Amino acid sequence: MKISISEVLREAYRRGEAVIPDGAVATYIPELGRADKNALGISICTRDGLHYGIGTVDKRFTMQSISKVVTLIVAMERFGVGEVFRNVGMEPSGEAFNSLIELDLKSNRPYNPMVNSGALTVTSLLVGKVSFESLLETTRRFCNDPEICLDETVYRSELANMSRNKSIAYLLESKGIIQSSVEETLDLYTRMCSLSVTARSLSNCAVLLAMDGVDARGNELIDSRLCEIAKTIMLTCGMYDESGEFAVKVGIPSKAGVGGGVLSAADNRLGIGVYGPSLDDKGNCIAGKPVLAYLSRALKLHIFDPNDITAEIIP
Repeated sequence: MKISISEVLREAYRRGEAVIPDGAVATYIPELGRADKNALGISICTRDGLHYGIGTVDKRFTMQSISKVVTLIVAMERFGVGEVFRNVGMEPSGEAFNSLIELDLKSNRPYNPMVNSGALTVTSLLVGKVSFESLLETTRRFCNDPEICLDETVYRSELANMSRNKSIAYLLESKGIIQSSVEETLDLYTRMCSLSVTARSLSNCAVLLAMDGVDARGNELIDSRLCEIAKTIMLTCGMYDESGEFAVKVGIPSKAGVGGGVLSAADNRLGIGVYGPSLDDKGNCIAGKPVLAYLSRALKLHIFDPNDITAEIIP
């Protein structure tokens, strides 16, 4: 069976483009509000390292919450799975990504590493032990993109508008969950959110996860067990409080960020990076769901798709 990837991408783009007017760019971080709402890029990287794309696949934007995947993997590598999940749970929260409700009223630890409270907890473990420079190099390696750097403008804009995250971090400190410097934790977290990537570099990171940490040259960059954990958390929690619906309709472990990016790792097949700064009311790329739902069906990528076929992708 042969599938024309150009035709598939054109149809996916058309479906994503149709819903862009229904969303809005993030404005609670002023610098993100400057993004072109109508921008859309879709990049696919196969297990052999081949790239296919359409739209704005090389435009730089910031990772935002997609960086939570990197910090989680680094923390598990450094401290072990048991220590990380002693501090943060593995369950979907059912609340918004920046909610304090479940932390203050329902639990003494964050529900999972993909919401802000969980990511701040994971980041706090790294403070004083893993430098930002090391995390930056790791991100470049995972994304096969040496041009990734800190977007100073976004970083400064976020620092000036982080009252919500400060509240979460100090609540975590009051519960004894964050035991390192709150200010240093917030700074490192914000730096990681402010790393500039492209849809293409996200697809590189996604295919690395899809291939259990082994790159196209056969180098193991991430332990396979850590990839398994990260992808499971992405599937159940990576799209915030619409993760369940997304898992049903798309069925690909994914992580979104309010910068407009989505990283999707189709197990043992390929990686997808999407860029679209128009967001839905959950804070996810609004074009991402129809784009990825279509790609999932057209390319048989759903994790539970009964049609276990290996299609030949042609241009």
